[in-house]
Amino acid sequence: MKERDRDGEGRARSARPRDGLGRPLPYGARGVERQPEGVVRTPAATVTEAQRLLDAGMPFHAHEVFEDAWKFGPQADAPLWRGLAQLAVGLTHAARGNAVGGARLLRRGAGALAGHGDAYGIDVAGLVGWARELAGRVEAGEPVDAAAEAPRLGGRPGRG
Repeated sequence: MKERDRDGEGRARSARPRDGLGRPLPYGARGVERQPEGVVRTPAATVTEAQRLLDAGMPFHAHEVFEDAWKFGPQADAPLWRGLAQLAVGLTHAARGNAVGGARLLRRGAGALAGHGDAYGIDVAGLVGWARELAGRVEAGEPVDAAAEAPRLGGRPGRG
């Protein structure tokens, strides 16, 4: 039986490299650098780093940044960051060609964010509209390019 990959603290964590959409690659392949886990950032730093990753077509990695904010930031902000993480994962699935999972997570994230007002410069209402519109296009079979569809967290969401 193969020993599981572990991180420096002994937790199970795959050491396989990943591509920009978070798909595992074969051991030894050249992948993109993974986001470190458990990084505590200010809300502004979270938004900046997540936007950089979204713009680079790496929504899976942006989701990890949002996940850190939801798990290690103030509990009152957790629903906001969790909803944003769901949008990033929805975009990831859509870009991977998983229309059902992509649309489902985009709609779930939009629903989670729908009751929130703007916070930390994030255009929550605009993101909700972007996610619902993209979910409809994904369900209609439109291919999705993660970088081209990356939302703007502040200001006008989407590239279209």
